[in-house]
Amino acid sequence: MMSRNYQHVDPTEQSAAELRRKKRIKQTIAYLAAFMVFNILFITAIALTVIHVKNPKFLLMAVEVENLRYAPDTNSASFNMKLHCEVSVKNTNFGQFRYENSTVVFAYGNVTVGEASVAEIGIGARSTREGNTTVKISSDNVSRNLKLGNDITSGMLSLTSYGRLNGKVQLMKVMAKRKSAQMNCTMKINLAEGMIQDLKCNLSNIEAFLSKMGVISIVKYGGFNWQK
Repeated sequence: MMSRNYQHVDPTEQSAAELRRKKRIKQTIAYLAAFMVFNILFITAIALTVIHVKNPKFLLMAVEVENLRYAPDTNSASFNMKLHCEVSVKNTNFGQFRYENSTVVFAYGNVTVGEASVAEIGIGARSTREGNTTVKISSDNVSRNLKLGNDITSGMLSLTSYGRLNGKVQLMKVMAKRKSAQMNCTMKINLAEGMIQDLKCNLSNIEAFLSKMGVISIVKYGGFNWQK
């Protein structure tokens, strides 16, 4: 008669193996859950970054007057000068803002009296770039009328500067969103003192101002001297 050999399995060892298997399953589930949560947070962060991309700020920081000449007579009223301007572009986004060539226009009333070109450049994430340029201002295109004569006689000449920097904000090197930095500043020139007074920049009504001036787009070659 043949004898049969039966392998004895220790219940304690079997229970330990089962516990290890369940532990591995739980660890796998935990890793998968953590991976899913990470991806959800990552996608949410990208979405929030894209949604909250803001237009950079384009400001005229300071202006100095040089070589000022003016004539108050109504029939031959005129003004000429040079303006040394300091501007800044502030990019508050988490991605580089790179804009196209553009220009800053200076106006008396609705008439352009001077222009300053702005060259294409990139502004780093959450950083500010400052630059300077000299603008020749002339009333050659302004009609000689009573208003111009009265403004010059009053000793205070009002000018406006405006501009738009069209470009893109680069996000994580995989996507870009078009934005524009816009300037709309007003200033008064004290003719007797030869200096700027009441320099103010308004960021809210640039579109209305550009429409009033009949400007659809501003694109030019240029050369602001930007500081590194």
